[in-house]
Amino acid sequence: MKRHAIRLAVGLLLALTGCEPGGGFLVRPVPAEQKLQETTVQSAGLFTAAKIAVIDVDGLIHNARDEGMFSHRENPVAAFVEKVDKAQADPDVKAIVLRINSPGGGVTASDIMYRRLEALRQKRPMPVVAIIEDVGASGAYYLANGADTILAHPTSLTGSIGVIVQTISFSGSMKMLGIDAKALTSGPRKEMGSPLKPLDKEDQAILQTVVDQFYARFVAVVVAGRQRAGKSELTEPKVKALADGRIYTAEQAKANGLIDAIGYLNDAVDLAKEKAKVKQARVVMYHRPLGYRANVYSLEPMSPAGRSGVSISLPDPTESAAPRFLYLWTGGR
Repeated sequence: MKRHAIRLAVGLLLALTGCEPGGGFLVRPVPAEQKLQETTVQSAGLFTAAKIAVIDVDGLIHNARDEGMFSHRENPVAAFVEKVDKAQADPDVKAIVLRINSPGGGVTASDIMYRRLEALRQKRPMPVVAIIEDVGASGAYYLANGADTILAHPTSLTGSIGVIVQTISFSGSMKMLGIDAKALTSGPRKEMGSPLKPLDKEDQAILQTVVDQFYARFVAVVVAGRQRAGKSELTEPKVKALADGRIYTAEQAKANGLIDAIGYLNDAVDLAKEKAKVKQARVVMYHRPLGYRANVYSLEPMSPAGRSGVSISLPDPTESAAPRFLYLWTGGR
Protein backbone atom coordinates (compact mmCIF):
# COMPACT_ATOMS: atom_id res chain seq x y z
CA MET A 1 0.00 0.00 0.00
CA LYS A 2 2.84 2.33 0.89
CA ARG A 3 4.67 1.60 -2.38
CA HIS A 4 1.46 2.20 -4.32
CA ALA A 5 1.05 5.62 -2.65
CA ILE A 6 4.65 6.52 -3.51
CA ARG A 7 4.14 5.54 -7.16
CA LEU A 8 0.97 7.66 -7.30
CA ALA A 9 2.80 10.64 -5.80
CA VAL A 10 5.68 10.30 -8.27
CA GLY A 11 3.25 9.96 -11.18
CA LEU A 12 1.39 13.10 -10.14
CA LEU A 13 4.66 15.01 -9.81
CA LEU A 14 5.77 13.93 -13.27
CA ALA A 15 2.41 14.88 -14.76
CA LEU A 16 2.50 18.34 -13.23
CA THR A 17 6.08 19.01 -14.33
CA GLY A 18 5.61 17.54 -17.80
CA CYS A 19 8.44 15.01 -17.38
CA GLU A 20 8.22 11.85 -19.45
CA PRO A 21 10.36 8.70 -19.66
CA GLY A 22 13.81 9.79 -20.74
CA GLY A 23 13.20 13.30 -19.42
CA GLY A 24 14.26 14.91 -16.20
CA PHE A 25 14.33 18.03 -14.11
CA LEU A 26 16.21 21.11 -15.25
CA VAL A 27 17.51 23.11 -12.33
CA ARG A 28 19.24 26.38 -13.02
CA PRO A 29 19.93 29.44 -10.88
CA VAL A 30 17.62 32.40 -11.31
CA PRO A 31 19.18 35.81 -10.63
CA ALA A 32 17.53 37.74 -7.83
CA GLU A 33 17.74 40.83 -10.01
CA GLN A 34 14.87 40.68 -12.48
CA LYS A 35 15.63 43.76 -14.53
CA LEU A 36 15.34 43.32 -18.28
CA GLN A 37 18.38 41.91 -20.00
CA GLU A 38 19.36 42.31 -23.64
CA THR A 39 20.14 39.50 -26.05
CA THR A 40 21.52 39.93 -29.55
CA VAL A 41 19.42 37.72 -31.82
CA GLN A 42 21.00 38.87 -35.08
CA SER A 43 24.59 40.05 -35.17
CA ALA A 44 26.11 42.50 -37.63
CA GLY A 45 29.84 42.34 -37.05
CA LEU A 46 32.10 42.71 -34.03
CA PHE A 47 32.39 46.48 -34.15
CA THR A 48 28.74 47.34 -34.90
CA ALA A 49 27.28 49.48 -32.12
CA ALA A 50 23.93 50.42 -33.68
CA LYS A 51 20.92 48.34 -32.58
CA ILE A 52 17.38 47.67 -33.70
CA ALA A 53 15.19 46.65 -30.76
CA VAL A 54 12.42 44.14 -31.45
CA ILE A 55 9.59 44.40 -28.92
CA ASP A 56 6.88 41.74 -28.84
CA VAL A 57 3.20 42.52 -28.30
CA ASP A 58 1.42 39.19 -28.05
CA GLY A 59 -1.70 37.82 -26.45
CA LEU A 60 -4.47 39.72 -24.75
CA ILE A 61 -3.67 43.36 -23.97
CA HIS A 62 -4.78 44.07 -20.43
CA ASN A 63 -3.36 45.97 -17.48
CA ALA A 64 -3.10 43.06 -15.06
CA ARG A 65 -0.96 40.05 -14.31
CA ASP A 66 -2.32 36.56 -15.02
CA GLU A 67 -1.87 34.35 -12.00
CA GLY A 68 -2.29 30.62 -11.62
CA MET A 69 -1.09 27.99 -9.15
CA PHE A 70 1.67 26.82 -11.48
CA SER A 71 2.35 29.81 -13.71
CA HIS A 72 2.02 33.52 -14.12
CA ARG A 73 2.21 35.92 -17.01
CA GLU A 74 3.70 39.34 -16.63
CA ASN A 75 1.50 42.41 -16.84
CA PRO A 76 1.76 43.08 -20.61
CA VAL A 77 1.30 46.84 -20.25
CA ALA A 78 4.03 47.15 -17.61
CA ALA A 79 6.39 44.92 -19.61
CA PHE A 80 5.82 46.91 -22.81
CA VAL A 81 6.45 50.26 -21.11
CA GLU A 82 9.60 48.89 -19.45
CA LYS A 83 10.97 47.64 -22.77
CA VAL A 84 10.30 50.95 -24.53
CA ASP A 85 11.94 52.75 -21.59
CA LYS A 86 15.04 50.56 -21.98
CA ALA A 87 15.22 51.19 -25.73
CA GLN A 88 14.77 54.94 -25.23
CA ALA A 89 17.57 55.07 -22.63
CA ASP A 90 20.07 53.26 -24.87
CA PRO A 91 21.72 55.70 -27.33
CA ASP A 92 22.79 52.78 -29.52
CA VAL A 93 19.17 51.79 -30.21
CA LYS A 94 18.39 53.56 -33.47
CA ALA A 95 14.90 52.15 -34.15
CA ILE A 96 12.20 49.91 -32.73
CA VAL A 97 10.29 47.11 -34.43
CA LEU A 98 6.98 46.15 -32.83
CA ARG A 99 6.18 42.52 -33.54
CA ILE A 100 2.42 42.24 -33.02
CA ASN A 101 0.32 39.13 -32.59
CA SER A 102 -2.74 40.10 -30.56
CA PRO A 103 -6.53 40.38 -30.89
CA GLY A 104 -6.46 43.52 -28.74
CA GLY A 105 -7.82 43.91 -25.25
CA GLY A 106 -8.77 46.59 -22.77
CA VAL A 107 -9.53 50.13 -23.93
CA THR A 108 -7.29 51.73 -21.32
CA ALA A 109 -4.49 49.16 -21.63
CA SER A 110 -4.31 49.69 -25.40
CA ASP A 111 -4.28 53.46 -24.94
CA ILE A 112 -1.51 53.40 -22.31
CA MET A 113 0.76 51.46 -24.66
CA TYR A 114 -0.12 53.73 -27.59
CA ARG A 115 0.60 56.83 -25.51
CA ARG A 116 4.01 55.44 -24.54
CA LEU A 117 4.95 55.43 -28.22
CA GLU A 118 3.64 58.99 -28.54
CA ALA A 119 5.83 60.01 -25.59
CA LEU A 120 8.83 58.32 -27.24
CA ARG A 121 8.21 60.42 -30.34
CA GLN A 122 8.32 63.57 -28.21
CA LYS A 123 11.27 62.68 -25.97
CA ARG A 124 13.61 60.87 -28.32
CA PRO A 125 12.36 60.59 -31.87
CA MET A 126 13.37 57.32 -33.52
CA PRO A 127 11.72 55.22 -36.23
CA VAL A 128 9.10 52.74 -35.04
CA VAL A 129 7.97 50.04 -37.47
CA ALA A 130 5.08 47.71 -36.63
CA ILE A 131 4.87 44.26 -38.15
CA ILE A 132 1.60 42.32 -37.73
CA GLU A 133 2.31 38.60 -37.89
CA ASP A 134 -0.80 36.50 -37.26
CA VAL A 135 -3.37 38.90 -35.81
CA GLY A 136 -3.18 42.61 -35.16
CA ALA A 137 -6.79 43.47 -34.49
CA SER A 138 -8.74 46.07 -32.53
CA GLY A 139 -6.59 47.28 -29.59
CA ALA A 140 -3.48 45.79 -31.20
CA TYR A 141 -4.21 47.77 -34.38
CA TYR A 142 -4.87 50.83 -32.19
CA LEU A 143 -1.33 50.37 -30.82
CA ALA A 144 0.13 49.79 -34.29
CA ASN A 145 -0.98 53.29 -35.24
CA GLY A 146 1.59 54.63 -32.80
CA ALA A 147 4.24 53.41 -35.24
CA ASP A 148 5.49 55.37 -38.24
CA THR A 149 4.88 52.47 -40.62
CA ILE A 150 2.74 49.33 -40.42
CA LEU A 151 3.65 46.11 -42.23
CA ALA A 152 1.67 42.88 -42.17
CA HIS A 153 2.41 39.27 -43.04
CA PRO A 154 0.60 38.05 -46.17
CA THR A 155 -1.48 35.71 -43.98
CA SER A 156 -2.29 38.21 -41.24
CA LEU A 157 -5.64 39.57 -40.08
CA THR A 158 -6.07 43.14 -38.94
CA GLY A 159 -8.73 45.78 -38.49
CA SER A 160 -11.70 45.07 -36.19
CA ILE A 161 -11.79 48.80 -35.44
CA GLY A 162 -14.39 49.35 -32.78
CA VAL A 163 -15.51 48.87 -29.19
CA ILE A 164 -17.41 46.12 -27.43
CA VAL A 165 -18.84 45.91 -23.93
CA GLN A 166 -20.26 42.54 -22.97
CA THR A 167 -22.83 42.29 -20.20
CA ILE A 168 -24.31 39.23 -18.56
CA SER A 169 -27.28 38.80 -16.24
CA PHE A 170 -28.01 35.90 -13.91
CA SER A 171 -31.32 37.42 -12.84
CA GLY A 172 -33.46 34.97 -14.85
CA SER A 173 -31.74 31.91 -13.40
CA MET A 174 -31.85 33.43 -9.91
CA LYS A 175 -35.59 33.98 -10.21
CA MET A 176 -36.12 30.34 -11.20
CA LEU A 177 -34.07 29.23 -8.19
CA GLY A 178 -35.90 31.57 -5.84
CA ILE A 179 -32.83 33.70 -5.17
CA ASP A 180 -33.43 37.40 -4.60
CA ALA A 181 -30.64 39.99 -4.62
CA LYS A 182 -31.05 43.47 -3.21
CA ALA A 183 -28.49 46.29 -3.40
CA LEU A 184 -28.62 49.51 -1.41
CA THR A 185 -27.21 52.24 -3.64
CA SER A 186 -26.68 55.99 -3.56
CA GLY A 187 -28.32 56.40 -6.97
CA PRO A 188 -30.56 54.50 -9.40
CA ARG A 189 -27.70 53.78 -11.85
CA LYS A 190 -25.05 52.74 -9.31
CA GLU A 191 -25.62 49.02 -9.98
CA MET A 192 -25.90 49.49 -13.74
CA GLY A 193 -24.43 46.47 -15.50
CA SER A 194 -24.58 44.27 -12.41
CA PRO A 195 -24.92 40.58 -13.30
CA LEU A 196 -27.56 40.33 -10.57
CA LYS A 197 -30.11 42.51 -12.37
CA PRO A 198 -31.32 42.82 -15.97
CA LEU A 199 -30.01 45.65 -18.14
CA ASP A 200 -32.84 48.07 -18.84
CA LYS A 201 -33.14 50.49 -21.78
CA GLU A 202 -31.71 53.45 -19.87
CA ASP A 203 -28.71 51.38 -18.80
CA GLN A 204 -28.16 50.38 -22.43
CA ALA A 205 -28.35 54.00 -23.58
CA ILE A 206 -25.74 55.09 -21.01
CA LEU A 207 -23.36 52.27 -21.94
CA GLN A 208 -23.86 53.00 -25.65
CA THR A 209 -22.81 56.63 -25.06
CA VAL A 210 -19.55 55.43 -23.52
CA VAL A 211 -19.00 52.97 -26.38
CA ASP A 212 -19.57 55.76 -28.92
CA GLN A 213 -17.00 58.02 -27.25
CA PHE A 214 -14.37 55.27 -27.10
CA TYR A 215 -15.13 54.46 -30.75
CA ALA A 216 -14.58 58.11 -31.73
CA ARG A 217 -11.23 58.00 -29.92
CA PHE A 218 -10.22 54.86 -31.83
CA VAL A 219 -11.14 56.46 -35.17
CA ALA A 220 -9.13 59.59 -34.29
CA VAL A 221 -6.06 57.48 -33.46
CA VAL A 222 -6.31 55.66 -36.80
CA VAL A 223 -6.72 58.91 -38.73
CA ALA A 224 -3.70 60.48 -36.98
CA GLY A 225 -1.55 57.39 -37.45
CA ARG A 226 -2.42 56.83 -41.09
CA GLN A 227 -1.95 60.48 -42.02
CA ARG A 228 1.42 60.50 -40.26
CA ALA A 229 2.32 57.54 -42.49
CA GLY A 230 1.37 59.58 -45.57
CA LYS A 231 -2.15 58.20 -46.08
CA SER A 232 -3.75 61.64 -46.33
CA GLU A 233 -6.76 60.15 -48.12
CA LEU A 234 -7.82 58.35 -44.93
CA THR A 235 -10.00 61.09 -43.52
CA GLU A 236 -12.39 60.52 -40.62
CA PRO A 237 -15.37 59.64 -42.85
CA LYS A 238 -13.29 57.11 -44.81
CA VAL A 239 -11.93 55.52 -41.65
CA LYS A 240 -15.45 55.27 -40.21
CA ALA A 241 -16.56 53.52 -43.39
CA LEU A 242 -13.88 50.88 -42.73
CA ALA A 243 -14.46 50.79 -38.98
CA ASP A 244 -17.57 48.66 -38.66
CA GLY A 245 -15.72 46.02 -36.64
CA ARG A 246 -14.81 43.74 -39.54
CA ILE A 247 -11.38 42.19 -40.01
CA TYR A 248 -9.24 42.52 -43.12
CA THR A 249 -6.65 40.33 -44.81
CA ALA A 250 -3.25 41.88 -45.50
CA GLU A 251 -4.18 42.55 -49.14
CA GLN A 252 -7.49 44.16 -48.15
CA ALA A 253 -5.85 46.23 -45.44
CA LYS A 254 -3.19 47.48 -47.85
CA ALA A 255 -5.76 48.32 -50.52
CA ASN A 256 -7.73 50.33 -47.96
CA GLY A 257 -4.66 52.10 -46.57
CA LEU A 258 -4.85 50.51 -43.13
CA ILE A 259 -1.30 49.18 -43.53
CA ASP A 260 1.60 50.43 -45.64
CA ALA A 261 3.09 47.22 -47.01
CA ILE A 262 2.95 43.43 -46.92
CA GLY A 263 6.10 41.76 -45.68
CA TYR A 264 7.91 39.77 -43.03
CA LEU A 265 9.88 40.48 -39.88
CA ASN A 266 13.15 40.80 -41.79
CA ASP A 267 11.51 43.38 -44.05
CA ALA A 268 10.44 45.36 -40.98
CA VAL A 269 13.99 45.24 -39.59
CA ASP A 270 15.46 46.34 -42.93
CA LEU A 271 12.95 49.19 -43.14
CA ALA A 272 13.81 50.26 -39.59
CA LYS A 273 17.51 50.39 -40.55
CA GLU A 274 16.67 52.42 -43.64
CA LYS A 275 14.56 54.91 -41.69
CA ALA A 276 17.26 55.17 -39.01
CA LYS A 277 19.88 55.73 -41.73
CA VAL A 278 22.14 52.89 -40.55
CA LYS A 279 23.57 50.26 -42.90
CA GLN A 280 24.48 47.72 -40.24
CA ALA A 281 22.78 47.11 -36.90
CA ARG A 282 22.47 44.35 -34.35
CA VAL A 283 18.94 43.12 -33.69
CA VAL A 284 18.29 42.85 -29.96
CA MET A 285 15.42 41.73 -27.75
CA TYR A 286 14.72 42.28 -24.06
CA HIS A 287 13.78 39.58 -21.57
CA ARG A 288 13.92 38.60 -17.93
CA PRO A 289 17.09 36.72 -16.85
CA LEU A 290 15.36 33.33 -17.17
CA GLY A 291 13.82 34.08 -20.58
CA TYR A 292 16.61 32.95 -22.91
CA ARG A 293 15.98 33.61 -26.61
CA ALA A 294 17.97 31.75 -29.22
CA ASN A 295 16.87 33.89 -32.17
CA VAL A 296 14.38 36.51 -33.26
CA TYR A 297 11.59 33.92 -33.60
CA SER A 298 12.07 32.42 -30.14
CA LEU A 299 9.23 32.34 -27.64
CA GLU A 300 9.33 32.55 -23.88
CA PRO A 301 10.05 29.16 -22.27
CA MET A 302 6.87 27.16 -21.82
CA SER A 303 5.57 27.21 -18.28
CA PRO A 304 4.95 24.03 -16.31
CA ALA A 305 1.25 24.59 -16.89
CA GLY A 306 1.88 24.69 -20.63
CA ARG A 307 3.77 21.40 -20.54
CA SER A 308 1.36 19.46 -18.41
CA GLY A 309 -1.83 21.08 -19.64
CA VAL A 310 -2.73 21.95 -16.04
CA SER A 311 -3.61 25.50 -15.10
CA ILE A 312 -5.33 26.25 -11.85
CA SER A 313 -6.76 29.73 -11.43
CA LEU A 314 -9.84 30.76 -9.54
CA PRO A 315 -11.17 34.06 -10.90
CA ASP A 316 -13.72 36.11 -9.05
CA PRO A 317 -17.03 35.28 -10.81
CA THR A 318 -18.44 38.71 -9.99
CA GLU A 319 -15.39 40.42 -11.49
CA SER A 320 -15.46 38.29 -14.65
CA ALA A 321 -19.15 39.10 -15.16
CA ALA A 322 -18.67 42.85 -14.77
CA PRO A 323 -19.00 44.91 -17.97
CA ARG A 324 -15.65 45.74 -19.56
CA PHE A 325 -15.04 48.14 -22.39
CA LEU A 326 -12.78 46.45 -24.89
CA TYR A 327 -10.91 47.15 -28.08
CA LEU A 328 -11.04 43.44 -28.81
CA TRP A 329 -11.68 41.16 -31.75
CA THR A 330 -13.69 38.33 -30.24
CA GLY A 331 -13.24 35.95 -33.18
CA GLY A 332 -10.67 33.16 -33.28
CA ARG A 333 -7.79 32.21 -35.54
